[in-house]
Amino acid sequence: MADKPTPAVPTFATRDANSPEFWDERFDRRFMPWDQAGVPEAFLAFALEHREALKNVLIPGCGSAYEALWLAQEKWQVKAIDFSPSAVSAARLQLGEHAKLVEQADFFSYEPPFEPDWIYERAFLCALPRERWPDYATRMAALLRPGALLAGFYFLGAIPNGPPFGIERDALDALLTPHFELVEEHDVTGSISVFAGRERWLTWRRRSKV
Repeated sequence: MADKPTPAVPTFATRDANSPEFWDERFDRRFMPWDQAGVPEAFLAFALEHREALKNVLIPGCGSAYEALWLAQEKWQVKAIDFSPSAVSAARLQLGEHAKLVEQADFFSYEPPFEPDWIYERAFLCALPRERWPDYATRMAALLRPGALLAGFYFLGAIPNGPPFGIERDALDALLTPHFELVEEHDVTGSISVFAGRERWLTWRRRSKV
């Protein structure tokens, strides 16, 4: 029996991942190989373990926002943002009565309506061009008070092209350890193909500000 042919990748006009139009094109054409179409097991395990201690969650680069819907249904206070209008439209459609939890915003200038206890990382850092990574670390540190958590999935191992833009583990440590202490790390299961074998769950605690 012949192998099933791999679907052709559409041709896109925008190649700059730092532009909302790049992501609009992909959402509009339903080309979203990073979209798990559900809530990851590692996310559920973390949320259930910490639901008493962590009340407010910010999800940057939320995409279709499956996790935001789950959190809202579980009575967490959550805000999800994306700078792509098409991503926001997709998320709001999916969230239904909770659609107002999603906002179109630029993470690097956004001010959430609450002080986050947890910022959830899911395919956000690896969606950013590498020159924006220092800005990511700085903004995460500014948004989180000492003791608050930056936790989620990190795509490890550099690759020549992206997105996703993988990061070597020592480079990730160098990026975040000036502001954060690593308190948890483990393998994950159930990864979709674009991330399989290269993502890990990492939990970082904001250090005391000097």
